[in-house]
Amino acid sequence: MYSLPTNPVDQQRMRLAFAQSAQALGATVAGPEVWGWYGRTLSARAQYSDQRACWLRLLSAPEDKAAGKIWEGNREAAALFDGRVRKPLLYDTTQSSTDGYSYRAELHQYIAEPVSSASPVLRTDPDRSTRWWESLRTDLEYVNSTLTDRVAVRQEWVDRTVPRFLHMPGPRITDWTTAHGDLHTANLTSLTPYLLDWEGFGRAPAGYDAAMLLVYSLLVPAFARRVRDTFPVLKTEHGRVAQIIVITELLQSASRGDHLELVPALRDLVAEVA
Repeated sequence: MYSLPTNPVDQQRMRLAFAQSAQALGATVAGPEVWGWYGRTLSARAQYSDQRACWLRLLSAPEDKAAGKIWEGNREAAALFDGRVRKPLLYDTTQSSTDGYSYRAELHQYIAEPVSSASPVLRTDPDRSTRWWESLRTDLEYVNSTLTDRVAVRQEWVDRTVPRFLHMPGPRITDWTTAHGDLHTANLTSLTPYLLDWEGFGRAPAGYDAAMLLVYSLLVPAFARRVRDTFPVLKTEHGRVAQIIVITELLQSASRGDHLELVPALRDLVAEVA
């Protein structure tokens, strides 16, 4: 994860599109390149035309797949949440297509705070303050109460996938809320916290964000306890359902080679909540 595309042609293609997008948006790249999940995104710190520091992010997809939840997520999140929760503001966007690929470039507010961990899987306790936890809980409550027609989790996926990985029927989701959709410590800054990377937000089972933060933190028991203390929904039936769904998602991801170190802890948690 979080590495260059394996094909040098894709690396060159992304770098060229990144430079062209920066020019189109009137931004000057001012920091090292940062590659996203399997090279699907390329980002860097930049300077905007009015001398504001910003974060330039380029998303790439084949032209026939350049649509839908992930493609529109950050733009739609900005319309709902900019100025209302602690997240980077979206300044501007541009879109282009060439040689069978589409590109969406986004200029976000630059957040100088480091993230709470370099990887979604937490490995050491960041020991966040009470204020940090209260801020996170307040922002997630606002997100949960916001209406959207975007979908982050589908009951059909649950019905199909939970039996495959947990050998049990998929639970029925009876309480839906809006979720950030990818809540882990690599998407939370260390001081405020700012919530980063909104491309997957949408409707999900109640407690979904808390369950995801918990599951990615299982290797650090002290932090996982604080997640449980901060989000009482995890102790409810709705929270149990959310944990089963998130565990299934991560086991499916592990079947593709991601975060294999989490698998034993995921299996232990299944035994508790199933």
